Amino acid sequence: MNPLTWPLPLEGGEEKGFKASATHNGQRTMDNVHPIPWTIDEILKATGGELLCGDKPRAFEKVSIDSRDISAGDLFVAIVGEVHDGHLFANEVVGKGVGGLVVAKDKANELPISDWQSRQIACVAVSDTQQALGDLAAFHRSRTEVAVVAITGSNGKTTTRQMTAEVVAQKFNTLSTIGNYNNQIGVPLTLLRLAPEHTWAVIELGTSSPGEIARLAQICMPDIGVITNIGPAHLEGLGSLDGVMREKGQLIDHLKTGGRAVLNADDRRVLKIADRIKKEVLLYGLTKNAAIRANTVQTKVGGISFNLDLPRESLTVDLKVPGQFMVMNALAAAAVGHLLELSAAEIKSGLEKFKPAWGRMNIFQTANGIHIIDDTYNANPDSMQAAITTLNALRANNRGVFVAGDMLELGARTEPLHKQVGAWAAVANIDKLMITGEFADAVAAGAADARMNRQDIFTGSRDEILDALKNSLRPGDWVLIKGSRGARMDIIVEGLRKWAGVKPEA
Repeated sequence: MNPLTWPLPLEGGEEKGFKASATHNGQRTMDNVHPIPWTIDEILKATGGELLCGDKPRAFEKVSIDSRDISAGDLFVAIVGEVHDGHLFANEVVGKGVGGLVVAKDKANELPISDWQSRQIACVAVSDTQQALGDLAAFHRSRTEVAVVAITGSNGKTTTRQMTAEVVAQKFNTLSTIGNYNNQIGVPLTLLRLAPEHTWAVIELGTSSPGEIARLAQICMPDIGVITNIGPAHLEGLGSLDGVMREKGQLIDHLKTGGRAVLNADDRRVLKIADRIKKEVLLYGLTKNAAIRANTVQTKVGGISFNLDLPRESLTVDLKVPGQFMVMNALAAAAVGHLLELSAAEIKSGLEKFKPAWGRMNIFQTANGIHIIDDTYNANPDSMQAAITTLNALRANNRGVFVAGDMLELGARTEPLHKQVGAWAAVANIDKLMITGEFADAVAAGAADARMNRQDIFTGSRDEILDALKNSLRPGDWVLIKGSRGARMDIIVEGLRKWAGVKPEA
C-alpha cells in the first residue's frame, strides 16, 4: 500500500490521515456536483508560480494532495509535511495519468522535468507548496458565488460547525468541513470542493500558533464569522488567554466588507472583541443582552431540551445529545440561521437533526446496563470541566467513573491545569477517578488535595485502566472517558466495546 502523501495535521499538531466522504453530518449530498475546471493560466495567476513545462491549454478537474486517491484529470500539489514529502510521489502520480503538478522550486532539480516535458506534463513551480494550496483555495473561493460562514473558538467549534451546517442546509445547498479539516491544509481542501451548486459553505478554523486564523480567514473570506468562546487551549503556542483572544479575534478582523459577527454574549473575552470591532454583531447566549437566547434548559434521557428565543418567535428544541454546554453551540448555529433568514421551524429542524461526531459525547450502553461516554476526540480544561458536569447530570444516583488522559499544548500551565481537573472531579463527588498519561500524577494530586479518597484514585497505563474497569464496573455505572487526541483514550473505549460486545455505530 502506498503511504499517505500528506498525513493531514490536526489542530494542535496531532496527525491523522483522513479520506473525504461524499456525505457527512451537516452537509446535503448532491449527486450532480459539477467541479469548476482549472486552466494553467488560472493556476499561475492564483499561485504566482512559474511554468517549468507543459501546455497552457490543458485543464484539470480538481486539486489533490493524496497520491493514493487521485484521478488522471487532477492537479497534484506536492505538499511537504512533517512525515511525508509529496515530491517523492510525483512520478508515481504521473504514472497514474495525472497531467499536472505544482512543486516547490527548491525540489525541481530532483524531479524528471525533461521527461515530463517530453510527455507534455504540466509542472508549475512555486516557493512554498502549502502556501500555493491556500492560494489556489482563495482563488477558487473568489471565483464562486458561494458565501462563507467561518467558525472558531477554544471549545465547541466542531459541534457548532456541524449544527450550523445542519441548520443552513435546511434552506441552502451547503458545503461543510469534513472531520477536523480546520488547518492550513484542511481548510483549503474543503474550499477546493466548492461547486456551482453550492450556495453556502460552513468552515471550521483551528489554530495553535499566532497568525494561523488570519491566514485561514484570508483564504476563506468569510461573510459571517462565529467565535464560540475563549479558553485555555493551545497556550503553548498562543501564550496566554489574551493571546488566544487576539488570535481568535483575527477572524472578525478579516471578515469581508459588510460581513457580520456572531459572538458569545456569555464570554467576557469574546465581548471584548465585540466592543472593539466596527462590524454588525449578533450576540447569542443565556444572558439578557443576547438577541438569540435559551431558557428552561432541561436534561432528558438521550439528550437535552431548551426554549429557543429568537427576536420574533420562541419554540422548544430537543437536542439528541447530552450536556448543557451543547446549548451554547446550538445557539450559535441558530444565530447564523437567523441571519440567513431561516424560519424558526427550519432552525429547529436543523438543530434536531444534529448527531455528535465520533468521540464527542457519544454514549453507548452495555448489555448489563453500564453507560460509556466517549468524549475522547480532544480535551482542554474548559471541556474537561463541562464533561465532568455532564457526567454528574447523567449518572443521577448511579456511580460515576471518570477516566482521564493528558491535555496537550498547555505550556507552562500544564501541571496546575491538570491538578485543577483532579480537583473538579473531587468536588463533583466522582466515585472513581482513573488517570493515565504523563501528567496523571498531577491530576491525582489535585483530586487528593480536594479531599477525594485516595483509594478511589487509580493511575496506570491504558491497558491497566482497561483491566481495572473490566474488573470493577457494575450495572448502572456511568463512565466518562476523555483526553486530548494525542493521549489516545479511544483505545480504552474500543477495549470496552469489545469487552461488552458493542459494535460502533456506522
